[in-house]
Amino acid sequence: MALIECRFYSEVLGLSTSMTVILPEQTATQIGMQNVKRSHLNPALYLLHGLSDDDSIWIRRTSIERYVSEMGLAVVMPQVHLSFYTDMAYGRRYWTFISEELPRIARSFFPLSSARDDNFVAGLSMGGYGAFKLALSNPDQFAAAASLSGALNMANPVFRGPEWQNTSLNYTHVFGEESIEGTPNDLFWLLKQCEQSEGPKPKLYQCCGTEDFLYEDNQLFRQAAEQTNFSYTYEEGPGSHEWGYWDAKIQDVLKWLPLRNE
Repeated sequence: MALIECRFYSEVLGLSTSMTVILPEQTATQIGMQNVKRSHLNPALYLLHGLSDDDSIWIRRTSIERYVSEMGLAVVMPQVHLSFYTDMAYGRRYWTFISEELPRIARSFFPLSSARDDNFVAGLSMGGYGAFKLALSNPDQFAAAASLSGALNMANPVFRGPEWQNTSLNYTHVFGEESIEGTPNDLFWLLKQCEQSEGPKPKLYQCCGTEDFLYEDNQLFRQAAEQTNFSYTYEEGPGSHEWGYWDAKIQDVLKWLPLRNE
């Protein structure tokens, strides 16, 4: 596998930013690794970070490079700071960046397929929110999306409450003063809109540890998703909001991805 730390300029953000990318490489003599490269353009997993992290975190906290080595799968990990993958009320246009500009730039730099059936998105916590938001907003672009311990109910008033005021999440800076319920920033609204629309639906995978502080909100989204006609997979078990859980579950996500055969 090739590991690329890519720094580039974003016209949408108006600044230089970064993404970390894993690209398939065919090797025969690398000890302890069996790498596979497909003959056509690489399928891509856009793998999203959480609130306190950056584009390097999946490489630093998991063995994602080793896990994908036999799959012929590229992994694109972008930097979005504290944006919640949103065109911020008081900040930069990270939704436009992640949903429009980033895939275009990544495909111009690297041999990545643009076919819907070759594009997937996953993420943890804030990134789980971003993954479902991307796939439900753009079902014609992503075949599957996975949320690991996702912050899936950002319309929950608790995130505007005093217990969150001293955290890295400044809700008003991201979403503004008004409630996001029933807007394109509300995953429950997006789920309904996507279900009612014509065209393909992304496969959805959701997991959350039973000791996670986001467990109740994940149960609410599970109940909503189970009432739809989506191809939907839910898994839970012991676990909290930590990297041991996510390192294990990303392996399950990779097995679940509907990768096309060569």
